[in-house]
Amino acid sequence: MRSKRFKIPTVVLFIESSRASGRGLLRGISEYARHHGPWAFCWEPGGFENVSRRLEGLDADGIILRDVEGLDEILRYEVPTIVVGHSRRAVQGFSNVITDSGMTASLAAEHLIDCGFREFAFVGYDSIPWSDARRDAFVEFIRKAGFKTQMYSPPGSRPSRKPVKSMVAEKSRPWQSDQMAMADWLRQLPLPIGVMACNDDRAESVVEACKLARLRVPDDVGIIGADNDELVCELAHPPLSSVAINFERAGFETARLLHSMMLQPRKSRTNNIIVEPMHVVPRQSTDILFIEDPAVCQALRFIRQNACQSYGVDAVVSAAKLSRRILEKRFRSVVGRSILSEIRRTRVDQICRMLVASNQSISEIAFATGFPGVEHFARYFRQEKGTTPLNFRKTHGRT
Repeated sequence: MRSKRFKIPTVVLFIESSRASGRGLLRGISEYARHHGPWAFCWEPGGFENVSRRLEGLDADGIILRDVEGLDEILRYEVPTIVVGHSRRAVQGFSNVITDSGMTASLAAEHLIDCGFREFAFVGYDSIPWSDARRDAFVEFIRKAGFKTQMYSPPGSRPSRKPVKSMVAEKSRPWQSDQMAMADWLRQLPLPIGVMACNDDRAESVVEACKLARLRVPDDVGIIGADNDELVCELAHPPLSSVAINFERAGFETARLLHSMMLQPRKSRTNNIIVEPMHVVPRQSTDILFIEDPAVCQALRFIRQNACQSYGVDAVVSAAKLSRRILEKRFRSVVGRSILSEIRRTRVDQICRMLVASNQSISEIAFATGFPGVEHFARYFRQEKGTTPLNFRKTHGRT
């Protein structure tokens, strides 16, 4: 009996590759297809305005596309579709890929607070849902910490319930007038101040506006972005701190969901894939500690500089050149945690970054961070994070 001919699924990708977010998603999608395919890809990196027209004539089995206008027209094709968008609302009729804006902003806010800033500001794009979501979450986190947030309003902006079509539309505003207005705004802020930008592109704009305003980064203005687009972050001077977001794993999970949708195309699904932030990648734009107490400042600097070493509270006390009892009291008053708690938190944060961002084995990471063995390392990590290093990597790693 002749075997039934196998048809390779055709997946249409309307995903840009000019930014780290799109490239991460594409890597995750291709990784899934490599293990569970083969799939045939029809990739359209640009030209999102005419998605519906360009789908005409394509025998697509699945679609992954950026959140664009005219999505309702795509419904009539009855092809399993996943929308990659940063909007807080789900796109009706499709499964959605949505960034966890709340956690992203919280990590940025916590980082700025840990740097010692007590004045804060946010710079975003006007009337873009994902930027608004990150702004709102940042303002709320800062409010709960007991502080207020200043917000930049681009020239000519006005409140609108109607979202801008895309970030490209928002950025079409004359660059020079925006930079001059931002520089004027920065000059009026209380200094020093910690600024979160909605993404790395916007953070780079803040760096340039600081130069126009003759403000020093990070001495006067500490700046952190989001998405950790390494090209953008390293292009800036000074290089930008940023919140790394797990786009690669999101791409892998998106492909997994699309695969199940293609296998059962008649089954209705409105699942959401949440793109989770991983950690802050600190660079020179926030490399500063605004702590008035010199002993506490020295203690914190020692802890951060030795995140990969094994040491105890006595080593910190020695570096601060103060008695343990006095340092403990002043440290807790300024930082809000004990010295030991800060040591463990900083050390585990470093381990988390290594688990997520590197290909080192668990035993190699244990050795690199000063642990005598894997068992001790795993027990220490579980006490802080409530899970094993291996499970943490499986959950938060790239793929």
